[in-house]
Amino acid sequence: MTSPFIARPELLDADPRTATGRPVRWGVVATGAIAATVTADLAQLPDAVLQAVSSRRADKAAAFADQFGFAASYSDTGEQLGYQALLADPEVEVVYVATPHAQHAEVVRAALTAGKSVLCEKPVTINAREAQELVDLARERGLFLMEALWTRFLPAMQRALQIAASGEIGTVHWVTAEVAFPAPLDPTARIWARADGGGALLDLAVYPLLWAWGTLGLPDSVSAVGTLNAEGVDAQNALTLSYASGAQAQLTTSLLARSPHTAMVCGSEGWVRATGPDSVYRPTRLDVQAGDAEVRTEEFELIGSGYVHELREVTRCLQQGLAESPVMPLEHSLATMRLLDGVRAQLGVVYPNDL
Repeated sequence: MTSPFIARPELLDADPRTATGRPVRWGVVATGAIAATVTADLAQLPDAVLQAVSSRRADKAAAFADQFGFAASYSDTGEQLGYQALLADPEVEVVYVATPHAQHAEVVRAALTAGKSVLCEKPVTINAREAQELVDLARERGLFLMEALWTRFLPAMQRALQIAASGEIGTVHWVTAEVAFPAPLDPTARIWARADGGGALLDLAVYPLLWAWGTLGLPDSVSAVGTLNAEGVDAQNALTLSYASGAQAQLTTSLLARSPHTAMVCGSEGWVRATGPDSVYRPTRLDVQAGDAEVRTEEFELIGSGYVHELREVTRCLQQGLAESPVMPLEHSLATMRLLDGVRAQLGVVYPNDL
């Protein structure tokens, strides 16, 4: 099987810190933890210019700009929101959106309307309806849009997909992947807030799903069970993906339990397993067993926090005038949101954005 997730070999072998073309001027919307982590990696790209950052509060925007060296910072005023001021900056070419999930559609829509290209944190929206609206708008305006599923671009992830597609482990029949950590039960925290699209599914499920979809394709059916809290946010869920071939995948995410964050792809002739800390979403080591051969281990360098590879992809696409990434196409984001909509329907999770 040839996986549509696998990048061209020349992209896999290149150092993402090597410039691939003209300077690209970035804006960052939000100043939370993920924005800081991604921006630190963005600063490693020599052809990325840190142009502007926005926050609701002026002090936070200014501190973030000082920390990373942005040329400008914007915040909410009586006349406009901080991100609106950033989008009005003519020097900003592409915007990285790091707001809570429920705000993605609003901010991305405004960015595209303002003529900016967009890299939006996963999940790209709360539901498939919102995602389709954004994709339609991006295509109508000929602007680049990509969901920031950074794990997809990591060398170890790409290598695992290559191994599975090569036939070395035979026909893939079974995939298992999980990610879980106990999140403090704070109803004001984004991860638990229903209004923000909180819960284990939207925050975490894309990682185990990547292992299943990347090696088996989209499932023919999905069966889901889960545990909801009093506010109707999913605290834990287990998905079984079934395929016409008879293959299956078991995917689990949880905000209650602590797990090793692992993934394994099993075929008729062997298996490949991601090992090491946080290997389901930040793999740096693969164990491979095929036929009668002994288990071999392949190791990979982690550059920064691991986001440089997706940032290089966005930069390269903009430099080449592409409207979407061939490694992370918009149709894949739409398919993901449709699948997650179906799971939420089974779990009984409904967000304000759905209404």
